[in-house]
Amino acid sequence: MQLKKFDSINVVPFIDIMLVLLVIVLTTASFVAKGIIPVDLPDASSAVKQDEKKNLIITIKKNGDILFDKETVAKEDIEKSLLMYKKDTVIAINCDKKAEFETFVQILDILETNKFKNLGIITKKDQS
Repeated sequence: MQLKKFDSINVVPFIDIMLVLLVIVLTTASFVAKGIIPVDLPDASSAVKQDEKKNLIITIKKNGDILFDKETVAKEDIEKSLLMYKKDTVIAINCDKKAEFETFVQILDILETNKFKNLGIITKKDQS
């Protein structure tokens, strides 16, 4: 019995597998680039609508001014103004990079003391 010598390798199945992997990578990369995977959510009568839930944006300007949404608040009145919001309110802090860090820390301390947990910090994406 004589053994046949391999002169070439059949690469067609390898190419098929690589093309399938390429499709998978490109598909998932498009979802990652968007940051979301589109989902059609079901309807529910008890669902909370986005506009029903009050959000708060706290802005700290370079000169030290503090704004709740677009309303200026004095440093002494921050805690009193925060207590007008529910504890589950979504709070985003928007702070100028040249603002005093102490003001930012004071606001975070007041939020922590009053048990506000749904916090976020607004930043700008680095373009480099």
